[in-house]
Amino acid sequence: MTYDTATLNIKTWAEEDRPREKLLLKGKAALSDAELIAILIGSGTTKLTAVDVGKIILAAVGNDLNELARLSVKDLTKHPGIGEAKAISIVSALELGRRRKETAAAAKTRITCSTDIYNYIKPQLLDLPHEEFWVILLNRANVVMKKESISSGGVAGTVADPKMIFKKAIEQLASSVILVHNHPSGNTKPSAADISLTKKMKEAGAFLDLPILDHIIFTDNDYYSFADEGLL
Repeated sequence: MTYDTATLNIKTWAEEDRPREKLLLKGKAALSDAELIAILIGSGTTKLTAVDVGKIILAAVGNDLNELARLSVKDLTKHPGIGEAKAISIVSALELGRRRKETAAAAKTRITCSTDIYNYIKPQLLDLPHEEFWVILLNRANVVMKKESISSGGVAGTVADPKMIFKKAIEQLASSVILVHNHPSGNTKPSAADISLTKKMKEAGAFLDLPILDHIIFTDNDYYSFADEGLL
């Protein structure tokens, strides 16, 4: 069997068929999201280029990379041309991006407002499909000493044990505590349980001389601060 060497030369391919060369020639910023996905998956199908497959995947999540990061390997394999290995490549790349954000936030951080809290905890809670409860422990200068995961639950809620929260704060000799949990639904409004827990934690913190500085309800695009709303 013979091949037409002209058709095998990557420089003769359509631009959308060679995102790797485009990256080398023009730099990574020149590539579209679909082209970057195409590089991750390597190949398309008999009828679709790798870039076409990338466009289909993005279209399914409204071209929102945050929504793409929520997808599991199983979710991704529902798309044409995406087997388990390719899906794993996409999930792995997005997880590296999330960890990069987490590393950037790992330097000593001083909390001065609710926005600082939101940005600091974002790498842990962004894109999660379930609720998690975290605490941020501060020293007397309001510099973060440690952040701790307290519990992980379902879509509708998680359990936060005040005894566990204050145990961790006392072990670290923290001077104050910030509570954070996420609402995967995107609704920032606190529930009756959120309000009750915050009141209980505030009272216990006052008794132990470990004040609760804030309780943040985190969503991917916004947040609610009990302190900002005058509820602490």
